[in-house]
Amino acid sequence: MSTSKLRNIGPKSAAWLRQVGLRTQEDLVAVGSVEAFVRVKRAGFRPSLNLLYALEGALLDCHWQQLPEARRGELLVAYDAAAALLPAPRDRPVAAPVTTTQVQEDEHMVPSMNLFDYTGGDHDD
Repeated sequence: MSTSKLRNIGPKSAAWLRQVGLRTQEDLVAVGSVEAFVRVKRAGFRPSLNLLYALEGALLDCHWQQLPEARRGELLVAYDAAAALLPAPRDRPVAAPVTTTQVQEDEHMVPSMNLFDYTGGDHDD
């Protein structure tokens, strides 16, 4: 399952997650919500704490607003501890806005080819 199919994760958040190497639910489970949030922040994006709660909700399969207040507090403490280990911010521009583009194929388009599935032709190794 891709991150775009996870509960609470919209197109923009899914794009941020992809850009930091988290493409599947298994990737998110492996690093956890706090580390995923830290990676997004470290990449230069400016997510609100709602993303942290949304990531935790995705892991627990509940709406992010249903997270108990105590769990939100635990997430904040864990994030503060992780953020303290981050290097000091440098004077550099923030990452560019992320946009999601969907292309609809029609009969005039050349079909795309997955490079990893190519088996034809002779080549020297």
